[in-house]
Amino acid sequence: MKVFTGSSNPTLAKKLAQTLKVPFGKVKLSRFSNGEARVWIQDKHPHEAAVIVQSLAPQPDQSLVEFTLIIDALKRFGVKKVIAVMPYLGYSKQDKVFRPGEPLSAKVIVQMLQTAAFDQLITFDLHNQAIVGFFNQPIIQLSAQSLFLNHFAQLKTQDTLIVAPDAGSAKSSAQLAQKLGLEVVYIDKARDLVSGKVSIKGISRSVKGKQLIIMDDMIVTGGTLIKAAEFLKKKGAVQIFVGATHHLYVPGTQAKISASPIDQLIVSDTIQAPKQYNKLKIISVAPLLAAAIKKL
Repeated sequence: MKVFTGSSNPTLAKKLAQTLKVPFGKVKLSRFSNGEARVWIQDKHPHEAAVIVQSLAPQPDQSLVEFTLIIDALKRFGVKKVIAVMPYLGYSKQDKVFRPGEPLSAKVIVQMLQTAAFDQLITFDLHNQAIVGFFNQPIIQLSAQSLFLNHFAQLKTQDTLIVAPDAGSAKSSAQLAQKLGLEVVYIDKARDLVSGKVSIKGISRSVKGKQLIIMDDMIVTGGTLIKAAEFLKKKGAVQIFVGATHHLYVPGTQAKISASPIDQLIVSDTIQAPKQYNKLKIISVAPLLAAAIKKL
């Protein structure tokens, strides 16, 4: 077995190869003069199996093309089994048609992914579980929650509460709270579908003097999260820790988070960080991936 990668997350791919104790494959990525992607597997001999690591971020469209071309190249090279590791599945927030005239983007992307001849696909913490049903073959969905659970277990005090930032995270927040032996605070908010602006109406209980932990599946612009942190700070919270499986590193987002009342942001490495940031801690999913791959 060898581990290969596109341009989106070589750091995680190398960690995975080290964890699995297998070689790291050589892929040359370049562009033709007309801008089209060019892929070349530069290994001398094909292996029985290959793992391709590629997240659909920070450049989802480019990453998608690389992903399909690398898999095709591996198969034509003679690799019999391709395990596709897509730590972050792009377009997953577009999991429904919000307004007439819009596409069901998440389903379209899944259909495009399946044109690649992978034998197994592994991903992490999908934004909506309905996306699993868009695939016409079984996939493996892992969760990074155990990594955050261990981290937050070391942080918690007798004054710690779990915050559910919206209705969509209520169930996962309650599960995290149960595992940590903590109570949950629910934020009541509303989003305007046209403007995208979020307004916070209130919270389910007092947070005065409390240490708060907010867990979400992804950080995009961070606007809603920062607004929630500011609201909670005004209500008397003394510390705010945030965890998220996926951080998309939208330009300017981390700078805003660093300047916000959030004390620390803990994320996984499903998407590669462009650089080091203040207040940011990164936990690797490589051990979880390695354990799952060894079972295949």
